[in-house]
Amino acid sequence: MFVTVHMPDGATHRLEALEGWRVMEVIRDWGLPIKAECGGACACATCHVWVGEEWLAKLVPPTAEELEMLDGAFQVDERSRLCCQIIMSKELDGLVVELAPESLADAPPERLAVGG
Repeated sequence: MFVTVHMPDGATHRLEALEGWRVMEVIRDWGLPIKAECGGACACATCHVWVGEEWLAKLVPPTAEELEMLDGAFQVDERSRLCCQIIMSKELDGLVVELAPESLADAPPERLAVGG
């Protein structure tokens, strides 16, 4: 199972993902620079992504808590989600997301990894 992540600099990474894992965890554990300051507790908006339009209908709708957190993010639109709230499943194999610039953490380039 895979998720494709488009980075603010235009780079694209296809990352192997495990069922039941949060997309934020997949991105972080492959070493991509995502802030994810609250660690997946839906207590910040530092894992803001834009979901590929073709995937929106396949996602579980955002909770009121997630929508409240997104109110604090920049450039929010109908494709905006917190990737800590997207749980990988077989139905989401191939999911495409774009990391919002404000969710990008500082990380040395040598930390970056690419999935299979």
